[in-house]
Amino acid sequence: MNGLFEQFSKEFQHLIGEFKLPLENPILTFSILLLIILFSPILLRRVKIPALIGLIISGVIIGPNGFQLISEANMKTGFVNMFAKIGLLYIMFMAGLELDMQEFRRYRNKSLTFGALTFFIPLLLGYPTCRYALGLNEMASLLTASMFATHTLVAYPIVSKFGISKMEAVAIAIGGTILTDTAVLIILAVISGSDHGVINTSVLVHLAITLSIFSVIMFWGVPKISRWSLSKLESEKASQFIHVLSILFFAAFLAEVAGIEAIIGAFVAGLVMNRLIPHSSTLMNRIEFIGNALFIPFFLISIGMVVNVKALANEPWAWAVAGILSSFAIFSKFLAALFTQLIFKLSRPERQVIFGLSTAHAAATLAVINVGYTMGILDIDIVNGTVILILVTSMTASFVTENAGKKLLIAQTKNEPLEGPSMRSQHLLVAANELKGNESLLDFSVLITDKTVMNPISVVSVLENDEEAEMRIRRSRKHMDDFITHYNSGEINVHAMATIDHNLSSGIARVSKELVADIVLINDHPKSNLFKRLIGDEREHLLSVCEKTVFFCHFNHSFSTYRKISVVCPAYAELEQDCNQWLERVMRISKELNLDMDVYSTRETFEKVKAYRTYRKFSADLTHFLIESPEELMDNLAHFPENQLFIAVFARSGSISAFTGMESLPQRMQKENPKLDHLFIYPSQSYADPSYAAYDDMTGSPLAAGVETIQRLSKEVGGMFKKTEE
Repeated sequence: MNGLFEQFSKEFQHLIGEFKLPLENPILTFSILLLIILFSPILLRRVKIPALIGLIISGVIIGPNGFQLISEANMKTGFVNMFAKIGLLYIMFMAGLELDMQEFRRYRNKSLTFGALTFFIPLLLGYPTCRYALGLNEMASLLTASMFATHTLVAYPIVSKFGISKMEAVAIAIGGTILTDTAVLIILAVISGSDHGVINTSVLVHLAITLSIFSVIMFWGVPKISRWSLSKLESEKASQFIHVLSILFFAAFLAEVAGIEAIIGAFVAGLVMNRLIPHSSTLMNRIEFIGNALFIPFFLISIGMVVNVKALANEPWAWAVAGILSSFAIFSKFLAALFTQLIFKLSRPERQVIFGLSTAHAAATLAVINVGYTMGILDIDIVNGTVILILVTSMTASFVTENAGKKLLIAQTKNEPLEGPSMRSQHLLVAANELKGNESLLDFSVLITDKTVMNPISVVSVLENDEEAEMRIRRSRKHMDDFITHYNSGEINVHAMATIDHNLSSGIARVSKELVADIVLINDHPKSNLFKRLIGDEREHLLSVCEKTVFFCHFNHSFSTYRKISVVCPAYAELEQDCNQWLERVMRISKELNLDMDVYSTRETFEKVKAYRTYRKFSADLTHFLIESPEELMDNLAHFPENQLFIAVFARSGSISAFTGMESLPQRMQKENPKLDHLFIYPSQSYADPSYAAYDDMTGSPLAAGVETIQRLSKEVGGMFKKTEE
């Protein structure tokens, strides 16, 4: 027995020895990095840190300058370095692949003007700044100044969610991206092709010849081969993907042979394949998936590993560099947007949108700085400053775009009437696995449904996909019969079905798309545990995967006991794209139960609600209570009587009516008055362009929260002084 214990102890110590820092076992290192890629965005999202920044921070923590999980040797020569290089190439390839040439052609002249301004202003002003303020040499100053000229459309998901992605200001900013990023990469090609930083006639002649050969192969030969290959491999999806990867790495190889950086070849490969790969195709989806899931996160982590935390902690000059870089990057992009506004006589919100979309530095900036550091042109202070610059400019861009986008949308929809949803689009999906416990939910679905709609309700049971899935499907037939019987008593047509999926939320999201439902109804269960609070509960998961309008229902009392309806709306709720969907259903509740409504909202939202009631000829009496934010009701929520239906309209993160503190509000409401029947509504949210989903978590919410806090404090302090004077 003792021998067995000693053997176990020996093996256990050997296992512990494998975790000795820095990690040397490549398999263990790879698994740790994958866990970081999995959990760091999830955990840091809870504290409003975007995934891109979260991965860089993770690299700082585990790198040679942090807790030394990864050794410097492994970072420079091991598989970490290889995956990081592939990630860098993938970023530039995706940049070329996702450019919208149609939008560029539509506003070509304005886009060219803005592109020239947003390239030359940062470059011409940035060079003397770097040369004399930061003390860099000529080559380092040129490379850093060219980095100022780049920008990444980090804030594009915001305008996409607002539904203004086709407006002129957005198209101008997108077109300018094509010009300025391409021009920066040409400068990078010249610098990387120079003879140890020296540019002379022989270098330029050599570069012209090699680039000509490279261009002929890429822009003439590769398209012909790729067009033929992709057509022949139409039925072989995996082979199509392998072909695209081979083009990417072959182009990077040709660029290196031509004497320039591999990322130039990757960007050109993206431009060449742009016409051949539709943005909404399965192939495009697979290209984005493998890059965003694996290669690009490795590159972001590797950037964090380079950052010298000790320099930032101990040297004030490092922060001075970061401050100068960030301030000038924002200022130069503002000047470009201002001159564009003056030239084309744009409005102030349009100028702010252009500035917001063009001020963020991310993908191309990382690529340029990484090349400069690898070549020895830039030092660690510039790398450290660039990481801070990315965080500052990304959050600034999101904050500015969010506020300006709201102004544009308000101007666009100010005089538009709120029409009711068409008969064909009204389709409820009720998520329930059995009748018991869901009777009130089913009755409520009947209550808010127009009886003249054909097949207005579908009841879906989502069952777990495991070894007993088929058996559960057979057993669910009885529940299907129960649902149909329950609805037949109300003379409502209903379609009941059972499906299997890995989890409830994914199943509901998938079926809602298949059935083209406009609203999803689900019972609201407020129970949660520590793990759910860390990674998000079922409610958050459903909202993240389901784009439809979702009603979370919680009923304790009979509908006949209600005396009125209280509706709480956030500011700008009337500007959401599918506001009419939930308004129609809420008005129908008041009609069926003959109840009046108290509306807690801004004046603009109430006017739209009142106009909708008149347009749709509903007769409910509306009483308005002016509030700027739903949080204002928290102190009085416990005093709401139980004989009413409490309806709170929320918003998806990043949408125009999203507000600070929204995530914790449902839990607070349930805690303050748990016996109050409530309905939590989250309007639908769809993307105009999923190509920029990688930056979806880049929002201005943290900055907005800070601004709102300062505004509240100033009001309270002002009120205190006013009382003192009185």
